[in-house]
Amino acid sequence: MSSYVFMALYRPKEGKAEELKRVLEDHVPRLREEGLITSRDTLKLQAADGTLIEIAEWKSKEAMEKAHVTPSIQEIWDRISELAELTNLSSLEEADAMFPNFKPF
Repeated sequence: MSSYVFMALYRPKEGKAEELKRVLEDHVPRLREEGLITSRDTLKLQAADGTLIEIAEWKSKEAMEKAHVTPSIQEIWDRISELAELTNLSSLEEADAMFPNFKPF
C-alpha cells in the first residue's frame, strides 16, 4: 500500500489564529478516527507570518480521496475555511531559505 504525505498550510484570518489552533486540535484525531491517516507522528508548525502548517501521512491514495467525501472531515474542513485562507509553501518567506525553519505550535 502506497502512502502520501500532505502539507496543509492555513493563514489565519485576522483575529482567528487561536480559534484556528483549537479547531486544528481536532483535525488529525478525526482523520485518524476515520482511518484516513497513518499513526506516524504529525508535525504542526508555524511560519513567521503566522501561517500554520500541518504535515501528516495519508494511508493511501484511496484514503486521501475518501476524505473529500467523508462528512465528518468535510465539517472540520469547512470550519477551517471559515477561519483561514488556504495557501501554499511558496507564499511563505521561509520558502526562499535553503533550510527553512518553523516554530512548533
